[in-house]
Amino acid sequence: MRQAQAYQKCINPRCGAEFDRMEILFECPQCGDLLDVCYQWDKLPVPKKLSDFSKKWTDRQNPLHFSGVWRFGELLPFCEEKYRVTIGEGQTVLQPCCGLAAELGMRPDVLYLQYEGLNPSGSFKDNGMAAAYSHARMVGATASACASTGNTSASMALYSHSCGLKATVFIGEGKIAFGKLSQAMDYGAYTLQIAGDFDDCMRQVQEVCRQLKIYLVNSLNPFRLEGQKTIMYRILEQMGWEVPDWIVVPGGNLGNSSSFGKAFAELKELGLIERVPRLAVINASGADTLSELYNERGLRWNGGYVDQDLIADYYSELDAKHYRPNTIASAIEISRPVNLKKCIRALDVCNGVVRTVSDEEILDAKAQIGKYGLGCEPASAATVAGLKHLLADGTIGRDERVVCVLTGHLLKDPNATVNYHSQMKRPFSNPPVQVPNDLEKIIALMKA
Repeated sequence: MRQAQAYQKCINPRCGAEFDRMEILFECPQCGDLLDVCYQWDKLPVPKKLSDFSKKWTDRQNPLHFSGVWRFGELLPFCEEKYRVTIGEGQTVLQPCCGLAAELGMRPDVLYLQYEGLNPSGSFKDNGMAAAYSHARMVGATASACASTGNTSASMALYSHSCGLKATVFIGEGKIAFGKLSQAMDYGAYTLQIAGDFDDCMRQVQEVCRQLKIYLVNSLNPFRLEGQKTIMYRILEQMGWEVPDWIVVPGGNLGNSSSFGKAFAELKELGLIERVPRLAVINASGADTLSELYNERGLRWNGGYVDQDLIADYYSELDAKHYRPNTIASAIEISRPVNLKKCIRALDVCNGVVRTVSDEEILDAKAQIGKYGLGCEPASAATVAGLKHLLADGTIGRDERVVCVLTGHLLKDPNATVNYHSQMKRPFSNPPVQVPNDLEKIIALMKA
């Protein structure tokens, strides 16, 4: 039952059950659906305007004001300051990219890249972990676990270490980039490699957490998604508190898109923005569940009355085919996204669209982004690959202001980068040139 100004609530209107913020839940105990963190905003001190948050920049010696998550604590007020965990997350940049905009045929001053690779573990996940581990600390958790394609494990291991919690990572066979796995191992996580893919790991870790009472930090955890809202707050902050026309984000487990929709719905409800941006979620063609359900089968939010039978029927088809997702963008190689319903809600809130891009398009876009100084992992580049489609079909106008979220650092998956440039003959490949160990021939080659 609701006992505080922050509480948990089932997103299914057929249920709508409410639970105290102190309960450790990752699904509704009554119906098994997803949970939201909700707030009694009329009883909370909320700034009258977003620009009020800028005042905290004058107090950068305060770790919570330095944090790009807790600087916006009034917009995720589920725990007191004494429980809030930070290791300096959220020092990210919104980079105008005029050169890339020109390459894409856009007006040069309208394309921005939100670079989350500058977080402590090198990905956007740190925003969510700062919030999840604050809740874990508040409720007295002693151990945590996650299933991961890489970035979640790296971030979880880092934050659990900072909080003194035991960390266990479930990974699939051959489905994690070494740049990410090395982080989880180095930060001291106990790693279990399951004979299966991410979806198998996700099922197993949930059951383990139920039986052993371990704190789950995957994006099923509603408190983790509260931290990911702050990516949008920082974008608005860096745009002078103006709302862009479009946010473009990769679609994997759909935690980011879900949290972005919730962020803008709350800002609109509080009167802090006058309009919400449109949202584009980009799938890899080898893991295109959202696109199939949304674009081909017509799945919609429908006021919360989501057609569960439609989802179940599609998943049964995947099982019958023994389908396994397969994409170079390992961070979004997921066929059963746990936040599917929340993402469908976000698409409803933001009048969103879904697109699918090939691995070749992802790698080409990744190389184009890299030329302008913001190297990213493959999943991040799905945003720019998707943007090309949206520009081509006229969904996005060439003078509209667009923010593409780059979710992870280039060094998360360096093998993909090196292979693209040295082994693949693609339009933007930049392979090394073989030359004899001869000064004259080196100089001649450089003059050519």
